[in-house]
Amino acid sequence: MDTVDSSDGTTIAFDRLGAGPPVILVSGASTARAVHAPLAALLATDFTVFNYDRRGRGDSGDTPPYRIQREVEDLQAVLTEAGGAASVFGNSSGAVLALHAAAAGLPLTRLALWEPPFMVDPDAARRQQAYATQLTELLDAGRHGDAMVLFMRNIGLPEPMIAGLRNAPMWPGMEALAPTLAYDAAVMGDSLVPSGLVTSVTAPTLVLDGSDTGAWAASAAQALTAALPNPRRRTLDGQSHNVDWDVLAPALREFFTG
Repeated sequence: MDTVDSSDGTTIAFDRLGAGPPVILVSGASTARAVHAPLAALLATDFTVFNYDRRGRGDSGDTPPYRIQREVEDLQAVLTEAGGAASVFGNSSGAVLALHAAAAGLPLTRLALWEPPFMVDPDAARRQQAYATQLTELLDAGRHGDAMVLFMRNIGLPEPMIAGLRNAPMWPGMEALAPTLAYDAAVMGDSLVPSGLVTSVTAPTLVLDGSDTGAWAASAAQALTAALPNPRRRTLDGQSHNVDWDVLAPALREFFTG
């Protein structure tokens, strides 16, 4: 593990694997860099992979108050460690953070996005506001477990699965990540595709979704692709939101070397 200081002094932890052109992995909500460890190992045969903990997660520090710009600066610090420019893979809401970074002018040579969870239906913004409000109330009350349950219900996990997770050995670690759910809620905004933001993303961008995730993912990918200046679109057959890294890695390798 290595560390780098972000511009506000927050320590950002990362693993560096492999050799070749740099690739940075950005995780989504409720996860730290460990979720991408298998993917990093797969990509390290062709790239130097920087797999980092976003602020407030894993081995990284945190400095309140939270601002999206601070997470952009964290990614900038990792980019500097990578030599000043790199390809970036963003997973779920981490993909939306990567879009913020690209729109802010960070030197992302290529950008690959796995199922950024944008919504397109008319009620989406209201639902997102209700979720963010309830999440804030639970976190302010110190009810981290309930906040994580709210998140899992919001993304559609069935109640038996949630109950099983609450009794699993991993649950304390998930509770520890609960405060960062508010960070991802901020990154997502009103959950709609931020057309004004993405139109300034000039890097070649691959929008990926899985054939088995559901209609929302296909609709999100279509809407985002339509808004991006330099997009490509690819659907991975047989994949859901919890993508198989062995299936995703070849698609990323092809795009990043193309």
